[in-house]
Amino acid sequence: MTALGVREIHEVGAAAFAWLSAHRGDFALGEDALTADGHVDATWKPLGELAQTCASVRAHTPPSDPLHTCASDLLRFAWQQTGRGELFLRLQQSEPFATYPLEIYSVFASAGLRHPRYEAAAATTARTRGWRLTEQEPTRRLGVLKAERRSGIRRPERDAEALRRTWLGGLPEPWTFERSAGYALTHVVFHLTDWGRTPAGVPADLAAYLAHWLPPWLDTCLDAGMWDLGCELLVVAASLPRPPDHATLQHAWTRIARAQHDSGALPQQAPDSRGDARADSWDEAGADPEPDFLQCYHSTLMAAFAAAQTVKYLTGEAHEDGAEDRAAYVGGAQNRYRGQGVPG
Repeated sequence: MTALGVREIHEVGAAAFAWLSAHRGDFALGEDALTADGHVDATWKPLGELAQTCASVRAHTPPSDPLHTCASDLLRFAWQQTGRGELFLRLQQSEPFATYPLEIYSVFASAGLRHPRYEAAAATTARTRGWRLTEQEPTRRLGVLKAERRSGIRRPERDAEALRRTWLGGLPEPWTFERSAGYALTHVVFHLTDWGRTPAGVPADLAAYLAHWLPPWLDTCLDAGMWDLGCELLVVAASLPRPPDHATLQHAWTRIARAQHDSGALPQQAPDSRGDARADSWDEAGADPEPDFLQCYHSTLMAAFAAAQTVKYLTGEAHEDGAEDRAAYVGGAQNRYRGQGVPG
């Protein structure tokens, strides 16, 4: 199997963006987005994830890159869906202690799209004991703290305390890695690096731990056909101060590219959970039907994000602060370990 080069990885990202653009209507907020019984996971969550991916890709690509143009266009679409921020204010009034509106809003704020009245209302709520004492999973707590800062809210709770309560922050035995731990660790790294912008945000002990164990975890996920988690791990890999060697990334991308549909959609999971074996049979048996929107939108977003982040690393281009910290480690060969840990 020939490893993919930078151009082919970029093409995976371009195909993913083509699918996302063609399906932008599926990300639109419906009439139930503000109702008490609305399904957040089917309304705000997809839109927020679209916004986060597009804001990140726009930050990691030069303006001349078509991915940058497409990401900017979709980010504008997502912002318009929120009424240019007005719907966040309405959510604040109806669900003052829900954190998801602030988490999603902070994505737009990080891209310079702001709604001052919503920020003022959110800041008032954030000063209450009720907000501070809301019980949350440690990874979510870390994300909320980052969302507050993105939105101009400052309070004394420290990130380091939340970080060390997460799975990754505790440096667990590597063989305890499984699916839920994988998603938790990727989001911890997303929060620490501001979604890949500042690799130096990963503490030295976590960076060393991930440099050692991320390659086998990535291999294990791809062997299991976990394309969605595999792409998240690829984002992490290209966001670290000490990324894996180029061959590790390129071979992983070969497997992702084979799993991608011609339309650009990437399924969350290989249909029969045999991973590569299934992908290798597509040419002979014909591709499986494209999964429905909710079954592939997130993995397709992650493919687009991971492609942009990987190309940025492999080409050595610096579009954000922190690239110098990463460059200091580039060129040192990293040991590669396989066969450790089995996703659950």
